[in-house]
Amino acid sequence: MRTFGLVGKDIDYSFSRNYFSKKFSIKNIDARYINFDLESIDQFPEIFKTTEVSGLNVTIPYKEKVIPFLDHLDSEAQKIGAVNTIKISENGELTGYNTDHFGFKKALENHLESFHSSALILGTGGASKAVAYALDKLSVPYQFISRNSSENTLSYSELSIEVISSNKLVINTTPLGTSPETERYPDIPLEGISGQHIIFDLIYNPEETKLMKLASELGAKTLNGYRMLELQAEKSWSIWNS
Repeated sequence: MRTFGLVGKDIDYSFSRNYFSKKFSIKNIDARYINFDLESIDQFPEIFKTTEVSGLNVTIPYKEKVIPFLDHLDSEAQKIGAVNTIKISENGELTGYNTDHFGFKKALENHLESFHSSALILGTGGASKAVAYALDKLSVPYQFISRNSSENTLSYSELSIEVISSNKLVINTTPLGTSPETERYPDIPLEGISGQHIIFDLIYNPEETKLMKLASELGAKTLNGYRMLELQAEKSWSIWNS
């Protein structure tokens, strides 16, 4: 039996474990998918001392922190600066890939209209880097929103109704709103949201976040992260088996 798994912290909710376990059962694949819940990324090497692993996914908060432990990086993962998929060779070498950008791009592109000509990315973590890479591929300029302003990054306090109004695509890459803290959402001026907006919240649990609900009430199209996760998971599976 082959073993695959997810590396992260506080990941009992794990989309990946449920998704792959169901996939293995339906397709009668002799494999299992388990969680490697690490308190610190320093525990990462211990995985290989106790388990023979065929492939790994990586989630918050280790998509960037895992990179120093890898032997190689795929060119796209290197450009993005974040890894969510690790392929393990027969000699034990670890190669990092990023399939988040693929999943995000495929989940979004059919919803884009001509007026979705610029975007705001809420958050600056590992997921935001994959989103930015995908938007570059789609030729959609973007600006990051974070707690502190810097080059190409506005702070939330600088985010005006006008800025929201003029950027018809808003992507939440922060964990704000994830179950069980479902009443939380990024502090943005919702008054700027219109019927032309797409609000893409990468969260999938709950299915509709508070941000999505409030934006939907203002006429915006809303998307959650579930389809993106399905697409990136299948891309991971193809990498592990290539």
